[in-house]
Parts: sequence; C-alpha cells; structure tokens
Amino acid sequence: MNIILASASPRRKEILENTNVKFDIIKSEIDEVILDQELPPEVVMRLAFEKAMDIASKNEDSLVIGADTVVVLDNTILGKPKDEEDAFDMINKLSGKTHQVVTGISLINLNVNKKIIDYVVSNVKFKDLSKEDIIDYIKTNESLDKAGAYGIQGYGALLVEEIQGDYFNIVGLPISRLSDLLRKHFNINLFYGG
Repeated sequence: MNIILASASPRRKEILENTNVKFDIIKSEIDEVILDQELPPEVVMRLAFEKAMDIASKNEDSLVIGADTVVVLDNTILGKPKDEEDAFDMINKLSGKTHQVVTGISLINLNVNKKIIDYVVSNVKFKDLSKEDIIDYIKTNESLDKAGAYGIQGYGALLVEEIQGDYFNIVGLPISRLSDLLRKHFNINLFYGG
C-alpha cells in the first residue's frame, strides 16, 4: 500500500524516515483555522483529519497520514509567532511554567473506507528564563516558524527543564502512537516496513 505523509514539515519527515516504511510527501493546502470554543485536542484532530482528507480525496488507494501540533498554555493555543516581538512574548509567558504540546494524528484510506483519528499530549516545563536568554534564543531565528515560538529539537532544548510524555510528539509526530495505530488498523509494522 502506498503511504503518503500529508505534511511538508522537515521534522515529521525525518521522524518517519527513521522507520523502515517507504512513503511519499504531498503537502496539504487546507486553511488551518481554529474555531471558537474548540478545545486543543479537538483542534488538532480536526486539522489532522482535514489535511489527510485533502490528500486522500485525490489518492484514494493510498494510506494518508495527517498531523497537526499545537502548544497550549493555560488552555490557550499558542500558534506560530507573527514576528520577533510576538516570539519574545510567547517564550516569556512559557518561562518557568509547564505547558502542553498536543498533536493530532489522522490515518485515512478511502479505498477501504478507514478513517482513524487520535491525539497525544506531552508536558513541557521551561526553565526560568531571563530576558537575555529569550533574546539570545530569538537571535537563532529558530522560533518564527514554530508553534509556541520554539523547537525542542534545536536550540529550544536549552529552554527546557523537564518533559513528561513522548518527545517525538513535541517535535511534531508521536511515532510510537502512530506505530500502534498503523499496526492495529492497517497491519503495517514500522520495524519492517510492511
């Protein structure tokens, strides 16, 4: 079965490449809109489903993997910062606190009419950061294209005191849960690629 990752994220691609499964990448072009009153797990599951469905509708024989990740502090979703000032504000809010990273996963194969949706939550505690720490991090240019204004797989690791849960979920693709879902629903084993 042909597998498609419906994401242009280099981080998701790299995580999936560390398995023995062969896959193609086709980026979904959906508008990632967050609806009022929607809880973070609902947001990521819906967006992951919409991304996967967008690609599956044009590739009915393929198994399409969609994912969406948000950073949540006090039930508020922190998206990608608009600019460096916005990035500073986000990281300053996260300083010394524990926040959640929530990733939705969707697996769709229209040929066999299977649509699976799930989500994973990890907790991340930031160190107490000085203004200089935050400015130094923003100067790395790593924060502008990341939800919550940081990437744990890069310099952002220097901001983190502790994590609870799946590290790869924080990066953007909870590979352990994805492996379980692929095996259970599609008989695909990421150890062997089939």
